[in-house]
Amino acid sequence: MLKLDEMLKRARELQDRLEGAREEMKTQRATGESGGGIVKVTLNGAFEAIGVHIEASALAEERSVLQDLIAAAINDAVRRVADLQKESMGSVAKQIGLPPGIKLPM
Repeated sequence: MLKLDEMLKRARELQDRLEGAREEMKTQRATGESGGGIVKVTLNGAFEAIGVHIEASALAEERSVLQDLIAAAINDAVRRVADLQKESMGSVAKQIGLPPGIKLPM
């Protein structure tokens, strides 16, 4: 059985690694797209929008179509960032010896 001081040490180590993973995620980028790449939205690993690209041809579309394309690109980027986070947290869990499937907070 682990002693309390050893448990606290492991908890601090986990917290430090999680914080490091969060900071690293801020440097990651994921680009979602829709309409075959007509609209692209880039998010960082903290789900902050850092770029939007809309092809000129999309501006000729009806407003509601363009809005749908933008929403779809954002949703695609969000899914991609979530995948990056899942991969990053899986790596942290593996490094500290947690069993596969354990979900760590981001």
